[in-house]
Amino acid sequence: MLEIIINSFWLIIPAYCANFFPVLLKGKHPIDFGKKFIDGFRLFGDGKTIEGFFGGIFFGIFIGLLLIYLQPFIQQFYTLQFQHNLLTVFLLTTGAISGDIIGSFVKRRFGIERGEPAPLLDQLDFLVFSLVLVSIVRNLNLYFVVFLVIITPIIHYSANLCAFLLKLKDRI
Repeated sequence: MLEIIINSFWLIIPAYCANFFPVLLKGKHPIDFGKKFIDGFRLFGDGKTIEGFFGGIFFGIFIGLLLIYLQPFIQQFYTLQFQHNLLTVFLLTTGAISGDIIGSFVKRRFGIERGEPAPLLDQLDFLVFSLVLVSIVRNLNLYFVVFLVIITPIIHYSANLCAFLLKLKDRI
């Protein structure tokens, strides 16, 4: 079980970092430029910003590059089942940011306002898109995927609680 936990987190760290980083930026320029969809609701809302989009991708890639650099050292002590490269890092980070934006698009279509809960959609949109994109170029261990689908909502809720307590977010 410890092997599944370690390798799962090693796989998904760039996506987790890309997904969380935009909260720290507090961007001011909505990626949808305030435009509305044909249903009259905003495309994504004020919470999805140009700064957050690019900042999240760049931060996720930065963390991914650190992982790539550390892999040979870690491999001396522990065999990692998933090896990152530039392509996997790029796919994980863009998948995370894109999944989060698509999740916002879906929420707006259902009339769910920014910050209002959409159970599982809020917690898994970025994860699913990240894993789908990276699975195009790499086979993923099913145990890693199942573990991440189970643990990510717990981590997401905990991170949102911390962000709320630090006054980085208005709601949990």
